Amino acid sequence: MPKTSSPTTRKDTGPPPAANPATLGELRAAGYRPRTVKEEMRSNMMARLADESPVFPGIIGFDDTVIPAIENAILAGQDICFLGERGQAKTRLARLLVGLLDETVPVVAGSELNDDPLRPISPAAIARVAEEGDATPIEWLPRDRRYGEKLATPDITIADLIGEVDPIKVAEGRYLADVSTIHYGLIPRTNRGIFTINELPDLAERIQVGLLNILEERDVQVRGYVLRLPLDLFVVASANPEDYTSRGRIITPLKDRLGSQIRTHYPRSIEDEITIMEQERTSFATDDGPPLEQPDYMLELVAELTQLARRAPEISRRSGVSVRVSVANLEVLSAAALKRAIRLGEPTASPRVSDLGALLPATTGKIELETLGDESPEERVVDRLLTRALHNVFARRVAIDDLDDLVDAFESGLVIQTGEMVPSREYVRWMRETPGLPTAVSRLGGDVSPAQTASAIEFLLEGLHLHRRLNKERGIPGGGGRYRA
Repeated sequence: MPKTSSPTTRKDTGPPPAANPATLGELRAAGYRPRTVKEEMRSNMMARLADESPVFPGIIGFDDTVIPAIENAILAGQDICFLGERGQAKTRLARLLVGLLDETVPVVAGSELNDDPLRPISPAAIARVAEEGDATPIEWLPRDRRYGEKLATPDITIADLIGEVDPIKVAEGRYLADVSTIHYGLIPRTNRGIFTINELPDLAERIQVGLLNILEERDVQVRGYVLRLPLDLFVVASANPEDYTSRGRIITPLKDRLGSQIRTHYPRSIEDEITIMEQERTSFATDDGPPLEQPDYMLELVAELTQLARRAPEISRRSGVSVRVSVANLEVLSAAALKRAIRLGEPTASPRVSDLGALLPATTGKIELETLGDESPEERVVDRLLTRALHNVFARRVAIDDLDDLVDAFESGLVIQTGEMVPSREYVRWMRETPGLPTAVSRLGGDVSPAQTASAIEFLLEGLHLHRRLNKERGIPGGGGRYRA
């Protein structure tokens, strides 16, 4: 699993930033050699591989599947198309590719297309270099400004991506025949960088033709102008597999020119899902509330719910169940625990089974059912999945035969009523007075604090109920229940 670290890059071809040349003459004297974007990325990728630096810090679960394919594509100099459902880190992977660019590159000062001083391509930059020669001023462009991204929508125009005649420039007195009247679109302005187009199949076919033309033929055609612009780009596209492969919404020549097609996927293990949840959850710079204690089995429960949802026949596979479901559920579950601790004046907060009702709105808003019905079917589907998740996690965490003493106590007349607003001290009292309960709570690590004791007891009682060892009376205020033999 990759760990977050600062990116490592090869040594720049030019001098250190403190001595960056300011003119074209100084740049030549410094021995600068132009390189294409793909050459930069390939060289820096080899440097990362040599010193075993992480290429994609913060990406979890792709070490043996997606990342090796990306490394191969970059070393081969191929553009990339990521295929995957929503929430599979496709855009994040594209943005992390910026770390493989050089820290800075020289450009002709004021150029619209990030023109290389030794190989300018725009008419304006070519004219300036021809006029000023070695005195042409140079700027140094950082890597974070060499990334362009566009979400494909049906209303995107050629002007957005490629360019259009600028009526302001025409009004200033220039002739329409003058190429300087063109306002360049996003793709030419990302020259010498990485351009990402998300949800590629949503582009209209005529726009795809324009994209193909600018990527393959390197000419920009705007209202009759034909400009030979040898754009230097690394192109990344993303798409849903069903749109890309089944519906025929990609024109064949464009599909043929995107070198490597890399399939992403959701986390394949509970451990990876939990790691991503904890990494991506919202954090606050200041937190004056009670500290949150998150039991491992509750984290596992949230991850199990998401993984079950991905396999559920009621939920659309095309839409998918994003990792954002897990992240949102962890956030609202923690919020419910924090709210209770504040209201009851408890020193620490820990989520309980009685808090799981908070997951319903967070989950139903992020899933799509195969068929729609009445009476809020999403809630019923999620509730059934939550019950299965609890059952599965309890079966993995607890040996039910070890709870015979606790079951015997209920057979002897014990009744416990739980709820989200029952103070933790009540659970501590029940633990002390109930045979078998202290040992079971200790095995779950719930004897650390009263808040965790309450969480462990609710987990144990609900697990026994789901395994038909206890009865549960529902409808108790606060999301709890009354457990008896």
